[in-house]
Amino acid sequence: MKKLDSKTSKEMVQPEDHQQHQTISYGRYLLIWLGLLALTCTTVTFAGIDLGRWIIITALTIASIKSMLVLNIFMHLKYEDRLFRIFVGVAIVTFIIFISLTFFDYAFH
Repeated sequence: MKKLDSKTSKEMVQPEDHQQHQTISYGRYLLIWLGLLALTCTTVTFAGIDLGRWIIITALTIASIKSMLVLNIFMHLKYEDRLFRIFVGVAIVTFIIFISLTFFDYAFH
């Protein structure tokens, strides 16, 4: 049985081709959080205004912006591998298709 030396075991635990995550400062987290709060206040404000059919589009647009901020910054999707980002993109496109089909069904009844 071959005994592993410390160099070989380190290479197995931390491969060289693995990307290091970027560190995000607390100030940037705070700015993103304040932006999310501002977008939430905007959503609540628009809920009280009669925009007709545009209220749904406005609310979904603001929600999309908020979800992209959370995904990219707080969940560190911005720094993930390309393949993982493609999987998330496919899930988002599938979700958009389901929501669109639901709205078409809802609009004609």
